[in-house]
Amino acid sequence: MKFVMDNIYLVAVACVSGAMLIWPLLRRGAGGPSVNTLEATQLINREDALVLDVREQAEFAQAHILNSRGLPLSQLETRLVDIEKFKDKPVIVYCASGSRSATAAATLRKHGFSNVVNLSGGFSAWQQAGLPVQR
Repeated sequence: MKFVMDNIYLVAVACVSGAMLIWPLLRRGAGGPSVNTLEATQLINREDALVLDVREQAEFAQAHILNSRGLPLSQLETRLVDIEKFKDKPVIVYCASGSRSATAAATLRKHGFSNVVNLSGGFSAWQQAGLPVQR
C-alpha cells in the first residue's frame, strides 16, 4: 500500500494505459461479429445480403455502397418495420468508420435479426478497397 501511495501517478498512468488497451476489444465485442470488405462482398454475392447504411441521410446522399439501403441510426428503432422481411437473411451494417454501425448491429440483434454483421472500417474501408459506390 505504501508503494501505491508513494507512486500514485505511476499507478494512475499504468491503469489508464491498460484501460486504453482493453477498450477496443470491449467495444468490438459489443457490436458483435464484423466482416472485412472481402467477406462482405462474398455475403452480398453468395447470400444476397442486405447492406444497411446507418449514416445520416446527407452522408448517404453523397455516396454509398452500391445497392445499399439507407436507414439512419437515429431512426433505426422507429423504422424497423421497413426491413422486417430481412430478419432471417444476412445483414451487413455500415457507417463511416464502423462505430455507429456497431450500435445499430446490436440494436438489430436485440430485435430478432439473426444474422447481423458490422462492416469493419465502414464506408471508408469500402472506398479504400476500391469497391463500387453509388453517387
